[in-house]
Amino acid sequence: MILCSQSQTRAKLLKSVGIKFTQKSCDFDEESIKTTDPYEFVTLASYGKFKACIECFDDDIVTADTVVTDGREILRKAKSREEARDILLKQSGREIRIITSMWVRFEKQIFSRVDETIYEFEKFDEKDLENYLNSDEWQGKAGACMVEGFCKKYIKNVKGYESTAMGLCVEELLKIIGDKYVN
Repeated sequence: MILCSQSQTRAKLLKSVGIKFTQKSCDFDEESIKTTDPYEFVTLASYGKFKACIECFDDDIVTADTVVTDGREILRKAKSREEARDILLKQSGREIRIITSMWVRFEKQIFSRVDETIYEFEKFDEKDLENYLNSDEWQGKAGACMVEGFCKKYIKNVKGYESTAMGLCVEELLKIIGDKYVN
């Protein structure tokens, strides 16, 4: 199976459940998507990647995209430390939704899913937030959010899979592919 993503977090998720894969990707310009609806955005982004990758590879493939929303706007990947702070402060003490869309070609069949995990966070400690920003771990993360790292200690309530929030719902992927690629 090919994981069509450069995300190290998605690769770790597949490894954590024993899925054998190679990691490759094709170019798709997410900036070309002009919607403000997070569900539509994430679906169009993952489908755009999927279309590009099925033209490049004949193997079984999985593509995914993830966004964070505070209910008012899409909180994308921060481009700077200051933008990361602003995005994270929109999540502090609030409920957010982390939405992941994946497209899978498995044994010549196509599958698509949109999953979400809802988090309610306690208010972030300012010093802890500054340490996280200084660590640069937020870079490349949707909404600068790291539920398996910085944000974990602030989770008040959660509904959904952590893997969805990390970028790929492996529980649902396994239902599609069975044990064909599992070590």
